[in-house]
This record gives sequence, structure tokens and C-alpha cells, in this order.
Amino acid sequence: MTPADGAAPLEAPVVEDPRPGLPTRPPRHPLTVPIWGLFLMALVAALVWAAPFLLPVTTAVLFYFILSAPRRALARIGIPAPVTALGVTALLIGAIVFAGIVLADPVTKFVADIPTLLERSLSSLTAPGGPLEAFAVAADATEEVVAQTGAQQPVPVEMVSDSGIAYSLVSVAPGVLGQIVFSVCLLFFLVSSGDMFTQKAVQSMDRFEDKRRTVRTVRAIEERLGNYLGAITLINVGLGVAIGAAMWWWGLPSPWLIGIMATFLNFIPFVGAVIGALVTGLVAFTGSMDLWFGLGAAGTYYLLTSIEGQFVTPTLVGRRLSLNVTMVFLSVAFFAWIWSVMGMVVAVPTLVVLKIVCDAVPRLRKLGLFLGDAEGFIPVIKDDEPDAAKV
Repeated sequence: MTPADGAAPLEAPVVEDPRPGLPTRPPRHPLTVPIWGLFLMALVAALVWAAPFLLPVTTAVLFYFILSAPRRALARIGIPAPVTALGVTALLIGAIVFAGIVLADPVTKFVADIPTLLERSLSSLTAPGGPLEAFAVAADATEEVVAQTGAQQPVPVEMVSDSGIAYSLVSVAPGVLGQIVFSVCLLFFLVSSGDMFTQKAVQSMDRFEDKRRTVRTVRAIEERLGNYLGAITLINVGLGVAIGAAMWWWGLPSPWLIGIMATFLNFIPFVGAVIGALVTGLVAFTGSMDLWFGLGAAGTYYLLTSIEGQFVTPTLVGRRLSLNVTMVFLSVAFFAWIWSVMGMVVAVPTLVVLKIVCDAVPRLRKLGLFLGDAEGFIPVIKDDEPDAAKV
């Protein structure tokens, strides 16, 4: 449509900037998103490839942050950092050696017996009168129909392999032991260095505000991570004692071993409680061949872990971390994928460190806000603002 003769030409309406005073952003380069995508894919591939090196390094750095506050407290009373590092590493080595001597034989025996336990459980469940009898009958009927149709029977082939669970444990043990030794040695050098890395990080900053922000960030990581892992460790030990006593009441063999298993598995969010309950139920069922007995033991295990997760930990630890539950689950799944079981253990502490760093760096505060829970950000809405702003 053309304007009438003598009328002013049509012009596009002028839309004022709803945020006056803010600088206009330059247009984004069209290759920004593809480059970031390639970088993320390369980063994930590097994390998977360098897992034998990065996993012990990450563990040592996390322990260094946890031990920084006790090291400073000991330094104030005249104990130097190298002596503290020597004492910490000696305690860790002693605990590892003691655990290896006490737990090596029962754990290896139990892991080697898992296929037998599963076979016995399946046979009992599919036996006449068992809860899975209908499935066994259906499988037998299917085999009978296939045999009556004259289908060619497969040729049985016997597979001989030495790659059993016990053999896998023996083959993996040297690598795991090497990672543990490397992590302990690195922790010794980190603790004995004192605050050298923090001082170097502060010295590398140009502005005074950046220096102060760096110190605050390091102190926040040390405080929150130390408080979190210290409280969680004490809670998990108490949970292990409670579960061990409950399994003794149920009459399960080696209840102390189940309690130790519960202590370590509870460091893994979401998955640890489920794995522990399944293992406990399997042990109880194979020992008694009573389905209700196995379900009762597994239910007791899961009930105690649920009480700990829903009441004890929120009461003692509180909501100081303010982490997004969905991001916690995704981080556990991601680290389990790239770093196996130990990745699930270090997933939450690593997410805590990432959240603190993102909150401290102005350019990353949006990511830190995303990693927080629903109560981490409460917008202030004025009365004269439209309802569309109340998000």
C-alpha cells in the first residue's frame, strides 16, 4: 500500500530501549556457537582420555582445600606445614593399609560370589511356587513351540575365558593402587607448600579488587567444602553404624561389612542408597531363600538412608550449599560416565567448587545462579511493575 498524495510517508515505529543506560552489545560472530560446541566436545574427550591422571589430581586438590583450615590452625601454634603434611599422609597411608588388610579378603570373596548369588536367587524365584514362576513357564513354553516347529537347533559352543570378576579385580588393582599413591604424594606436596598457590594466584592479578576477590573465593571454597565434607563424613559413619546394627538385628552375616559398605556408598548421591539396598537384599535373600526376608532387609537399609537424607543431613548441614538438585543428578551421571565410580564420589564436591567460583566471577554469575536451587535467587518486584516481570 502506497501513502496517499500529500501524506507523509510511512515510517517504522521507534521502539525505545526498555533498559536505558545499558551499553548495547556488539553482534555475535556467526562462528561463536560452533567454536564453543567443538571446544566442549574436545574438553569432554580430554577428560575421558586423561581420567587416570585427572582423577587423582582432582581428589588431591579437593583434600587440599579441606585441610587448609586445619593446617593454618596448626601453623598458628607453631607446627609447620611440612610436618602437618607428613602427619596427614601418614594417617592416610595407615588407613589405606589397614583397610586393605581387613577388607581385602571378604570384599574379594563377596565380589567373586556375586554370579553364584544371582544364579541362586534367579533359580529360587523361578522355581515352582516362586514369584517369577509364570515367567519361567512362559520361557519353557516358548522353547517347546520353537522345538515343535522344526527350527534348527543352535550348536552349543563352550566359551573358556579367564576374564571373571576376580581376574578383573586383580588386573585393575595395580592401576588403582598407583592412582592412590600418586594422589597421596601430590596431597603431601600441596599441604606442605602452605598458601603458596593462593599467593601466586593473588600476585598474578593486576587490580586490587581482583586480588581481594581471589582470596575471598579461595577462603569460601575452603570453608564450605570443609564444612560440607566434614559433616557428611560424620553423618555417613553414623549411618554405617546404624545400618550395621540393623543388619545384625536381622541376622545377616558380616553386618559390619554391610555397615562399612553403607558408609562409603552414601558419599554417592541418589545411586549409593539404591545399590546398597539391592546388595543387602540379595545377601539376605540368598542366605535365607525367603523373599520377604530379603525385602525386609533391603527396605530397612533404604529406610535408614532415606531418614538420613531427608531429616539428618538437612538439619545438620543445612541449605548453605543451595545446589540445584537436577544439576547434582546430572553431575553425578556425567562424572560416573567419564570417571567411573570415583567420579560419582567427587562429583558433588567439584560442583560445590564450581558454584563458588561462578558466584565470585561477575561474568559467570548467571551460570552460578543456574547451578543454585530455587531459593538461591528471589527477585524483588516493585508494586508499579507489570505482572509479566514476576517470574
